[in-house]
Amino acid sequence: MLLVVTYSSDARTALRNACRRHEDSVVRRFGRAALLEATAYGAFLALRLRAAHRGDVQVERTVPFNEFADVDASVREAAAAYAERDEPSTPYAKFAAGTEHPDPETLRARDL
Repeated sequence: MLLVVTYSSDARTALRNACRRHEDSVVRRFGRAALLEATAYGAFLALRLRAAHRGDVQVERTVPFNEFADVDASVREAAAAYAERDEPSTPYAKFAAGTEHPDPETLRARDL
């Protein structure tokens, strides 16, 4: 997919109009940003916006996130356990302390 992010009101308006006119190429809209299909036409739309608005439009190629291929089991298990914690206001660092779950610093240091 192609992520198109806009940084000015004119570019945002142009993105909104392009998304409305070419809905079949839009995966998802986020206001200032949109995900476009990874097709030549999606690239054409993104590049047309960038050509018209220069630095006010950023285009990035994205790939779907596969939690089973991209993340260790310990991270998935920690996220699931944290989501099910007894006290919703407990910060993760306190929750993970003294458990087998990775601490926040270890998680920050790990690349995907």
